Amino acid sequence: MAILVTGAAGFIGFNVARALLEDGETVVGLDNFNHYYNPQIKRDRHAILEKFPEYRGFELDIADRDRLIDLFANHQFERVCHLAAQAGVRYSISHPFAYQKANLEGFMNILEACRQLRVSRLVYASSSSVYGGNRDLPFSEGDRVDTPISLYAATKKANELMAHCYSHLYGLPTVGLRFFTVYGPWGRPDMATWLFTEAILAGRPIKVFNHGRMERDFTYIDDIVGGVTAALHKKGLEPYEIFNLGNHRSEKLMDMIELLAGELGRKPEMTMLPMQPGDVPATYADIARAQAKLDFDPKTPIAEGIPRFVEWYRQYHMTG
Repeated sequence: MAILVTGAAGFIGFNVARALLEDGETVVGLDNFNHYYNPQIKRDRHAILEKFPEYRGFELDIADRDRLIDLFANHQFERVCHLAAQAGVRYSISHPFAYQKANLEGFMNILEACRQLRVSRLVYASSSSVYGGNRDLPFSEGDRVDTPISLYAATKKANELMAHCYSHLYGLPTVGLRFFTVYGPWGRPDMATWLFTEAILAGRPIKVFNHGRMERDFTYIDDIVGGVTAALHKKGLEPYEIFNLGNHRSEKLMDMIELLAGELGRKPEMTMLPMQPGDVPATYADIARAQAKLDFDPKTPIAEGIPRFVEWYRQYHMTG
């Protein structure tokens, strides 16, 4: 029986789908290849997946309920890994209805398809942004998360509440994963590591918000993939689960920039800017629950992860 990965051409979805295929799983992937960022990298990621004989890919929007139900009806999905979403905190302020469509309607369609076709487990992407303006570090799953400060965060918290209803009413096992600042090879062009690398190499200034007084729990993609695949397969989970997936360390943004600049061999020009609406000064994951129940064990500090990203970035732009 196949595993469905939604958002299979996205950063995390692609890496998860590839890991599952390398482990011998049969994977069906879907993506709508939207233009939130340049879709060419999505096509390039997806082309790698299509080389696997046990992979089938579909261009499909999760907001298209009829086509989604047809896809579920035509395949016996044992488990679903739902990673498709409209991403981005700042974009949610200027494009709110993209989040209503993808993150609310789309998630509702996924829940209904899982219920109707009796999927044995739904794993879905939440976000560290649900912690809002919480100043108590590290962030723990037991913290209150009812004061989101961006629409993106509100939709992700709504996903957790919707999943709880389906677990309670219909016995659908669900696992929500709160991702913390994921980076690495095949990353997203709208995120800091890519934006900074591109600007530094082009000799353009980089935008540094909150005048550099930012800290992030940067989590390397391979560590995240290990947590996601464990959430799909681990036995003994409760019908409704929420886990933080982070690196359990908070790095200063300026330290990340210094490390990135050193790898690129360029001195960055920085434009210091105030905090942006919807943003938070610091994130830091308490991963005790994920360690205990998923055997989650992130191993990659930014001193190792950033050089790997830079190496991939250079290679991709030389051959892409």
